[in-house]
Amino acid sequence: MAVADEFGVLTKAFTGLGVDEKSLISILGKWHPEHKQSFRKTTRDIFVEDERQFERWDDRHVQKLQQEFLRFKDAVVLWTMHPWERDARLLREAVYKRPNYGILVETACTRSSEELLGARRAYHSLFEHSIEEDIAFHIHGFEKKLLVGLVSAYRYEGPKYSEEEAKSEAKILKNVIKDGAKKLHEEEEIVRILTTRSKLHLKAVFKHYKETSGNYLDEDLGDQLILKQTVQCLCKPETYFTEVLDVSLKGIGHDFAKEALTRVIVTRADVDLKLIKEEYHQLSGVTLSHKIEEIANGNFKDFMLTLIARGDQEN
Repeated sequence: MAVADEFGVLTKAFTGLGVDEKSLISILGKWHPEHKQSFRKTTRDIFVEDERQFERWDDRHVQKLQQEFLRFKDAVVLWTMHPWERDARLLREAVYKRPNYGILVETACTRSSEELLGARRAYHSLFEHSIEEDIAFHIHGFEKKLLVGLVSAYRYEGPKYSEEEAKSEAKILKNVIKDGAKKLHEEEEIVRILTTRSKLHLKAVFKHYKETSGNYLDEDLGDQLILKQTVQCLCKPETYFTEVLDVSLKGIGHDFAKEALTRVIVTRADVDLKLIKEEYHQLSGVTLSHKIEEIANGNFKDFMLTLIARGDQEN
């Protein structure tokens, strides 16, 4: 391979999602000092030159590269954790490291009652606090009320529900949403319905809402993001996870967007990844595997593709 071509391969290996370790080893291992110097001088998005013509790494890129080297390790660690520990640590980070209501909603609403209870027990063991306690202390306003209710829920998972109650609560939601004088987050009934009812009951509520209003409930929630995420996670989790993947795969530079790709694939590989992949394909026009093949690198890419293939086998 010509040196100029190797420069291009290395630049790609250093950037994107994950790091292409195999290319780094095979190319850098045989380079002479003049090759490295030429690479530094011609790769100005990775190296900078001061007034003395001294080429050095761009500090911002060093930090980014360190994060990308860790990405594969982080994915493997998450995959091998007990699911309860994994969820407990995700909840903890969502409260403390970088407040992220979406992860709190996602974990509370897409797990079964027993899985959520297990995550709460693991949280006790790991952090000597309850997740309810930490949310109540660190989060304020309507979001606190909703999130404490969601993580505390132990929903009925049997086949029975009241059709009449579902119709009645669909009407309540319709009236609240259409009442322009009220803010949605001030309505106690919304919190009660979303934090206590079984998922089967809620699907019936949302079905009746659609029949009477003409729109899906999450469509009518407008800019009330946390409520929209709650509705999707409770009754259409594949839609929610597809939207998360779409954002994370559009080249958005924020690290939390990249972390979302790992989180979704690792936590859903043995659950509903097949449905998520189908919806992603329908939304974006390309397969999830193809998109990851295009933008990811190295061992991280290989591991993500392996888990995606596992989703086909498990579902």
